[in-house]
Amino acid sequence: MSTARFSLRLRVYHEDTDAGGIVYYANYLRFMERARTEWLRTLAAAQRQPTVSEGTMFVVREAHLQYLSPARLDDELEIDAVPTEVRRASLRIAQTVTRVGDSRPLVLGQIRLAVVDRVSARPAPLASWLHETLAPLAVEPR
Repeated sequence: MSTARFSLRLRVYHEDTDAGGIVYYANYLRFMERARTEWLRTLAAAQRQPTVSEGTMFVVREAHLQYLSPARLDDELEIDAVPTEVRRASLRIAQTVTRVGDSRPLVLGQIRLAVVDRVSARPAPLASWLHETLAPLAVEPR
């Protein structure tokens, strides 16, 4: 992968909105999760490796979101993910939600993922291939 930024496009459906046709605030976390999942799936496919080493999984340790402007029913959104910090057992990922065709962000997010053992839920190391892939891509947070 030659670029740090991954983007996923999706459409806003009725199920994503409140009665006023505005995206319900918690759904932005779902959108960001989808983008991260697809991004990591792309990396794993390129490496022919599982996303996280066997016996471990990612968990969200922190999530900080700034809601700047609402998305509405039928909007096409672009959700970006870019690593800003890669540590031995965690990643920090900056995520931005924008409306396709408009560069102004709707939501800004900083998500920290921890790697944990599936059984004990104790910290575990990030798979070496994934650390080696992501570490050079990490950029300064905005």
